[in-house]
Amino acid sequence: MSEPKIRREFDDAGDAALNALRERFGERLSTAHAIVSQHSGLEGHHASLAPDAVIYAESNEDVADAIRWCADNDLPVIAHGAGTSLEGHLSAIHGGVSLDLTRMNAILDVSAENLLATVQAGVTREQLNHHLRDLGLFFPIDPGANATLGGMTATRASGTNAVRYGTMRDNVLTAKVVLANGAVIETGVRAAKSSAGYDLTGLFVGSEGTLGVITEVTLRLYGIPEKILSATCVFKDLDGAVSAVIETIQLGLGVARIELLDETQVRASNAFSKLRLVEQPTLLLEFHGSPAGVEEQALQFADIAAGHRGGALIIARTPEERSRLWKARHDAYFAAKALLPGAVVWTTDVCVPIAALADSILKTRADIEAEGALATIVGHVGDGNYHVMFAIDPQNPTHMARASRINERMISRAIEAGGTCTGEHGIGIGKRDKLIAERGETNVTLMRTIKAALDPANILNPGKIFVDGGARP
Repeated sequence: MSEPKIRREFDDAGDAALNALRERFGERLSTAHAIVSQHSGLEGHHASLAPDAVIYAESNEDVADAIRWCADNDLPVIAHGAGTSLEGHLSAIHGGVSLDLTRMNAILDVSAENLLATVQAGVTREQLNHHLRDLGLFFPIDPGANATLGGMTATRASGTNAVRYGTMRDNVLTAKVVLANGAVIETGVRAAKSSAGYDLTGLFVGSEGTLGVITEVTLRLYGIPEKILSATCVFKDLDGAVSAVIETIQLGLGVARIELLDETQVRASNAFSKLRLVEQPTLLLEFHGSPAGVEEQALQFADIAAGHRGGALIIARTPEERSRLWKARHDAYFAAKALLPGAVVWTTDVCVPIAALADSILKTRADIEAEGALATIVGHVGDGNYHVMFAIDPQNPTHMARASRINERMISRAIEAGGTCTGEHGIGIGKRDKLIAERGETNVTLMRTIKAALDPANILNPGKIFVDGGARP
């Protein structure tokens, strides 16, 4: 990744408004080059554009005051968590203030009886699960990176457990949100369901920081399963592996995780994570339940796999083996990057109806081969979601052109199949031009109307989601 571009730098001596803000936040406001560069959206292949200043918020009042100041001074606000988003969400297209929420990292309440936790936006998923472990509970949404729960909510994140436990959309009951005018709202209730009025929680989950800044979320929790069984299964070809997934889901087998690694990704993961997997298309699986239940599920899957040219199910016998296996899956991005020295990784994702999964993946793999690109395919394939990770030489325009062509065709096929251009990464700046193709002009116009109603001055993460989202009054 190249050095982030700095749009401009504040003149601390001459900017009275900034000085007033500095009086409010003191050392928690920074315009230092190193700090603003770190908040420019360094992850992924998109251009990194730094904000003008960074504020480290520690309370809802901090967030509200910062947003009011930005509104009064017509400056954009970009909410920032762990910085793991991949579609350019954090790039400060128009400069402005990056509102860093990582210090808002308190676990405010855990109700074991109600299976709920309320946390500040800067709490990470690993932090929450460490806190819950002794209570016999866990929060299952696992996108791989140790993202903040506020950021996961803002991007409607998913992950390896989605096939059983759903996504952030299914597991956020209510959120505290600061609006563009500094007002603080609670979007829902702690009850399991409500038919009262519009679903405001659903509106903000996945809004990518463009409608408000999420500062707290109340999440569903689950009991840690009595037994967890993890395994791998190698297939002779990609078609067999994907077909086994489709049959598994269609038969209703209670798998908790079912992850695909194509042959190239297996090779990359073996080298990077020191695994010794057979370098053929592979499924990583996990079953949750009673000891007898998970054994039965594993046997049922083994029968399915055998019918699709799959090998024997290899069980991870110890917790250490299981952890190593899933860490390797989570490190797939870095393994793909290591395939090409000095590479950047362009990672893209789509999601299709499960019946269309085999056709979508096989055509994408054939496209990669035909273009001569260096790319891996991985995916949370139990719900039809898969990723392509291109290892790209940033100095070689041919690499980017190849990846762009493959990405365009992959997305077109997904939309034609009734799927989406992004299953979990979000639109950001990377897929703005795909939104109309997928959702239609009328739907996108409605989205713009909502955005204009909640953020008429377009100060909240401008330039994201909409093609002309950078236009500001």
